[in-house]
Amino acid sequence: MPSTDVTTLIRTELPRLAGSLRKVGELILEDPAAVTHCSAAELGRRTGTSQATVTRFCRAIGLDSYQHLLIELAQERGRGEVSAWGSTEIDTDISPEDSLERVVQVVGSADLRAIQQTIDRIDLDALERAAQALAKARRIDVYGVGGSGAVAQETETRLFRIGCQVRGWTEVHGAATSAALLTPADVAIGISHSGATRETLEPLEMAKERGATTIAITTDPRSPLARAADIRLIPATSETSFRTGSIGGRHSVLMIVDCLYVRVGQLSYQRASASLALTDHITPQHAVKSRRAR
Repeated sequence: MPSTDVTTLIRTELPRLAGSLRKVGELILEDPAAVTHCSAAELGRRTGTSQATVTRFCRAIGLDSYQHLLIELAQERGRGEVSAWGSTEIDTDISPEDSLERVVQVVGSADLRAIQQTIDRIDLDALERAAQALAKARRIDVYGVGGSGAVAQETETRLFRIGCQVRGWTEVHGAATSAALLTPADVAIGISHSGATRETLEPLEMAKERGATTIAITTDPRSPLARAADIRLIPATSETSFRTGSIGGRHSVLMIVDCLYVRVGQLSYQRASASLALTDHITPQHAVKSRRAR
């Protein structure tokens, strides 16, 4: 099973495909509902390719067969008719003429859908193994650049608050230096939407060579980052007009980070409780008191 809707999977894989395989993917995305009524041979004719090419396309995106693709498209269509929140699903296209109300509906619906898909399909065993490793870690590195760098910093903020010795690295030289100093008692997390960002992959691979437990958070389970990690956590994405998957999927990644944060807090309850108790007073002390009107 793909970790997200099959059309989102195809959009993610499309830039990596070329020639006839790309033609098949583009036609499926044009009208997914129509494809569910096509045989592999007919889809091959429509794309000017062949039945064998359609089968190769399915395997290229990680599906077993064309029948598997049809099942996924049908299930996605069924999920789209009524969302997890009980309302009709909203199309993700936004035009320059659309009202602000529609923009809010489209963006909100896409984000809620991605979070629900992540909840429905998250590997709980992998999530538990990741939390166990983090709770026991002597030191934790988190690698990410660009938008994923912001998530790496958020991960640091959360885990640091409950007593973890954690550092988010968003610059490759610092990340590589830190990775080279890790030990088997440590954990490294790599965060990348594509799973192919060199600045994130290289320090994670180095951390693994040093014996650290490695965790990948990426939307592509077959990416270099996912393959390099001991534990893989796969969020869903929520693309809309003006928002690529890397931007739209950030809420799903943060949902996974929050689940890890809470679970690590449970597993290291005494340390987490003591850390929170020692720091709870800091924010209120720095709040500006409002002046009462005379």
